[in-house]
Amino acid sequence: MKREHNHRESSAGKVGSSSMTACKEETAGFDELLVVLGYKVRSSDMADVAHKLEQLEMVLGDGISHLSDDTVHYNPSDLSGWVNSLLSDHNNQEITEPDPDYDLSAIPGSAAYPRGKRMRIESSSSTTTTTRSVVVLDSQETGVRLVHALLACAESVQQNNFKLADALVKQVGLLASAQAGAMRKVATYFAEGLARRIYRIYPRDDAGLSSFSDTLQVHFYESCPYLKFAHFTANQAMLEAFATAEKVHVIDLGLNQGLQWPALIQALALRPGGPPDFRLTGIGSSLTGESIREVGWKLGQLASTIGVNFEFKSIVLNNLSDLKPEMLEIQIGSESVAVNSVFELHRLLANPGSIEKFLSTIKSIKPDIVTVVEQEANHNGAVFLDRFTESLHYYSSLFDSIEGPPSQDRAMSELYLGRQILNLVACEGEDRVERHETLVQWRNRFGLAGFKPVNIGSNAYKQASMLLALNAGADGYNVEENEGCLLLGWQTRPLIATSAWRFSRVE
Repeated sequence: MKREHNHRESSAGKVGSSSMTACKEETAGFDELLVVLGYKVRSSDMADVAHKLEQLEMVLGDGISHLSDDTVHYNPSDLSGWVNSLLSDHNNQEITEPDPDYDLSAIPGSAAYPRGKRMRIESSSSTTTTTRSVVVLDSQETGVRLVHALLACAESVQQNNFKLADALVKQVGLLASAQAGAMRKVATYFAEGLARRIYRIYPRDDAGLSSFSDTLQVHFYESCPYLKFAHFTANQAMLEAFATAEKVHVIDLGLNQGLQWPALIQALALRPGGPPDFRLTGIGSSLTGESIREVGWKLGQLASTIGVNFEFKSIVLNNLSDLKPEMLEIQIGSESVAVNSVFELHRLLANPGSIEKFLSTIKSIKPDIVTVVEQEANHNGAVFLDRFTESLHYYSSLFDSIEGPPSQDRAMSELYLGRQILNLVACEGEDRVERHETLVQWRNRFGLAGFKPVNIGSNAYKQASMLLALNAGADGYNVEENEGCLLLGWQTRPLIATSAWRFSRVE
């Protein structure tokens, strides 16, 4: 009996098991929770619906929240078609064109049009496959909104509407945080500059951070070709001016770390007939006086090693307009004199009359050549919004050109440029020293001061182009010759310009 009972239990178990198996087979592949509610919807279909709902949320942003207020309940098996119809309706909406008042095309590469979060869904089908959704990124809208918000905030600042500017600068911060790459970094610095101007929290005086600025410039030198190009082209112009001189004297208006001079010393050492005697006068602020002397000592060690007779003198000045001819100890008639300036002269424009006074001093020593490297931009206009717009385009190009894998040099270079942006946007009067002007404007200033241009030459152009081509990651950079001057740019925009000048003895 016991054995029979066990057999009956076993038989009942088999029947129950068969029934459960049949039920499982019948509902296999369907969503279990919906089966309980009376719907038979396959899990794979629900996964597809969930994916489409995610796409719809990305398309509509916060706008999807209103859908939860609808009282209509759909059979889950119809959800796929319902979501598809919403996506189709959204894709048929017209795309709003950017405001034509702002020239966003001047902002390079992906700066104004970075990868955005909004998406457009397109349907595609074929005879052999079911209809599926293709995701297409709408990369323009967020970047365009960010640029418009920056310009609107700058316009509000210009109009002294600080309440509106306060609201806009906060919006800029939110939009910038959603960006990636160069535009995020540029927008963040410009937003900080606007905020400092609005709340009157001005950047620290750059003179108090001279040694730190020198350090940042070294990183900028290492991370991109701008300073290398500046040094090479200026050195080439000086070498041509020194071709037959037995004694040369270079006056460096901003010695910093002396990165420009090892290459010139080596070139002089290789000159046919032997090197000339080389005097270098390095000018710097009172806070970098000791470091300037250390740089001079290191250059002297190099010159001694390769057989160049070297003499160094440092001059401590807080402003180049305070330079006096007698400080330079020019040996008239016995030495060839060159004056070199790399990103220094524009700072004199902060004080009315300073640039004229300085050029008069330089003219009095009758140099054989004056080499000048400056940013190719107009950031010294009277209208704040114009300066802001021009500088936004300019620094977008600069940041775009140095974008790449993270590194200490790149991070410090971005800080180097960012501090310029803060000064340009937040400061006014004598505190605003980043007053860049174009090559055309510098030509006018030097011409009025009694100087005539010196053609840097096609040889320097060819060599600069070759060196740039050999530089790792140089794609996108280009060298341009303009009436005897050389310019280095990114894509189609010139960013720095090297020019050379000579004292005109015919008044």
